[in-house]
Amino acid sequence: MKENDIDIEYGYDFREMNSPKYNDWCIHLYCLEGEGSFVLGERCFHVCRGNLVVTSRTNLVKNISPSPGMKVEYVAAPNKMLNYMLPANHYGIGGSIALFDNPVMPVSEEDGKIFLSDIHRIRERLQEEGHAFKKEVICSLCLTMIYDLFGFHTKLYAQIFSSERTSVVVKGLMHLLAGGASRSRRDIQFYANELNVSVRYLENTVRRMTGNSVTSFIDRYTVPMIISYLKEDKLSLTQISEKMNFTSLSYFSRYVTKHLGMTPTQYRMSLQPQIK
Repeated sequence: MKENDIDIEYGYDFREMNSPKYNDWCIHLYCLEGEGSFVLGERCFHVCRGNLVVTSRTNLVKNISPSPGMKVEYVAAPNKMLNYMLPANHYGIGGSIALFDNPVMPVSEEDGKIFLSDIHRIRERLQEEGHAFKKEVICSLCLTMIYDLFGFHTKLYAQIFSSERTSVVVKGLMHLLAGGASRSRRDIQFYANELNVSVRYLENTVRRMTGNSVTSFIDRYTVPMIISYLKEDKLSLTQISEKMNFTSLSYFSRYVTKHLGMTPTQYRMSLQPQIK
């Protein structure tokens, strides 16, 4: 739904996230029911009930896959308009950097209701006619939504280093992954052993502090490595599978298909220039 001279759209279709009409726009989406996934920057993100998705890189979104029962609501607006609203050195800069890395935010049921209230208000005022300052009203409502999102983000990520022990565990996991450990080790037990904690403690701590699973972080670092290898024509799929320490070529193929939405062979074919 787009209103004449106001560049803001309200929608309900998860598959619209990468619509060409939203290039250089920012999507603010809330999942009410079901689940889905999408690939952004060669990384796969999972979305489920109670998750917020905020991304200004809609042109890089691909492989959108909603479940049959997935229900979402979203507001989309041009980045240029949204950036104009906020002070240059606002919290939004830090928040944007974090969302650039992970556009999916788990929020509480209460915060989800606040967000829905914000975007429903925008939807209602978009339908209003005859207001001499309609655009200004809509912009102010968008600003309210953005400040609420900043509030959710602050509550979520302020907890990451809430205690010395959890700080060491979460930072230790990220250090291991950044060092390339997932090239050969993708089992949670390995990381728990390296950090001298139990698997259960590691899982619970990471989930509580970041809203994501240990496996999701492992995959986030693993998939880009696989992509870089697939782009090397001289390496066979068997060689790549061995370099990444997969137990079999079939398991490697299943892993790639799960995260890239296509088999390793299909991905390589997609990199070839199309003959017209």
